[in-house]
Amino acid sequence: MFQYALKVALSAVVIVAVAEIAKRSSLWAAALASLPLTSILAFVWMQLDGEPPSRIASLANDILWLVIPSLLLFIVLPVLLRAGWAFWPSLLLACLATVAGYGTVMWLLARSGSGP
Repeated sequence: MFQYALKVALSAVVIVAVAEIAKRSSLWAAALASLPLTSILAFVWMQLDGEPPSRIASLANDILWLVIPSLLLFIVLPVLLRAGWAFWPSLLLACLATVAGYGTVMWLLARSGSGP
C-alpha cells in the first residue's frame, strides 16, 4: 500500500510542479513535462517488483512506438488554438487525433507482428 501511495504522490508532485512552473516559464515547464518521468518510474517500480529485464525492455520498446502518435496532441492543439478555436474543443479534437494515432500505430504494429 505504501508503494501505491508513493506512486500517486510522486505523480501529483510532477503535475503540480509543471502547472506552477508554467505560470512563470512555459519553456521550463515544458522541459519538466517532456521528461520521461512516468516511464522511468514505471521501470524502477518494475525492477523493485522483481520483473525480469526482458519485460522492462519490452515496455521501453512499446513506449518508443507509442511516443510517435502522442506527438499529434502537441501538433494539433497549438494549431487549433492559434487558429482561434476555443480551448476545450481544441483539446478534445487534439485528444481524438492522438487516440486515432494510437489506434493506427497499434494496428500497424499488430499487422507487422510486433504489437499486442
